[in-house]
Amino acid sequence: MMGPWVEKYRPQTLDDVVGQKHIIDRLKKYVDSESMPNLMFTGPAGVGKTTSALALVKSVLGENWRANFLELNASDARGIETVRTNIKNFCRLKPVGAPFRIIFLDEVDNMTKDAQHALRREMEMYTKTASFILSCNYSSKIIDPIQSRCAIFRFAPIKSEEIVDRLKSIAQSEGFDYEDNSIETIVKFAEGDMRKSVNMLQSAASQGEIITEDSVFGVVSKAKPQEIKKMIQSALQGNFIEARNILRSIMIEQGTSGEDMVNQIYSELSSRVSKGYMDGEVYMDLIGALAETDFRIREGANPRIQLEALLTKFL
Repeated sequence: MMGPWVEKYRPQTLDDVVGQKHIIDRLKKYVDSESMPNLMFTGPAGVGKTTSALALVKSVLGENWRANFLELNASDARGIETVRTNIKNFCRLKPVGAPFRIIFLDEVDNMTKDAQHALRREMEMYTKTASFILSCNYSSKIIDPIQSRCAIFRFAPIKSEEIVDRLKSIAQSEGFDYEDNSIETIVKFAEGDMRKSVNMLQSAASQGEIITEDSVFGVVSKAKPQEIKKMIQSALQGNFIEARNILRSIMIEQGTSGEDMVNQIYSELSSRVSKGYMDGEVYMDLIGALAETDFRIREGANPRIQLEALLTKFL
């Protein structure tokens, strides 16, 4: 249990990376050729962008990777001075025992536009001695001159079955028993985010020797799907008081936030209409009301009052 499992079990080689097989296969070709263009990794959080970048760096640069590698997080160093000092000074040096140097910029979509234009210039000047790996959540926030200078890899959310296999492997390595439904619950709430799923697994494991569904719900602060289903069913049947009581129990006793309630209600409504349990027109009306509730909560309105008002739309 010592230290975060997300770092303890972080893949160290490209072969160990979970998911993204189509991307990993292409990255391995760069390792074989001992050369690579500037790269841009884009996609949601926790899907392997940083892990793949570090594994690629170690494979390409070999034993001397630390001396030829610079890692910066653009969330902290986002201004033009970072480019003019740290990056420029690093690029000027010749590689030591490696074919070239590599600069890894994480969360580069948080860099200012001026810093991005300065970065574009550095990418032009040092093509013979350095390569860049840029990581971001939203490639649309990156200026076109940088995008055109990079091979872009789009990382997708990791598949559920791949996360399940990884979580079971970690639990067994740490000596914890687990219920299958507890792992499935983690995967459902992680939504393709491997980092989030491993963190939830470690948090749930801290509550006992067996990882149960209840221990998972105890750390995710979300309502059980059956409770959301019962609340919506009561409202649709015209029993507002019962639906309101369930809502209050979920939010007050379990501490579920208004934003999480909106997301879980949306998932339940979508499930109902896809299975044919709800008429399409009714669904559209309720989604409109749900969107209005979501907007009001995010603007600062009282979540409980807004969600109770939402339940009146179900009657």
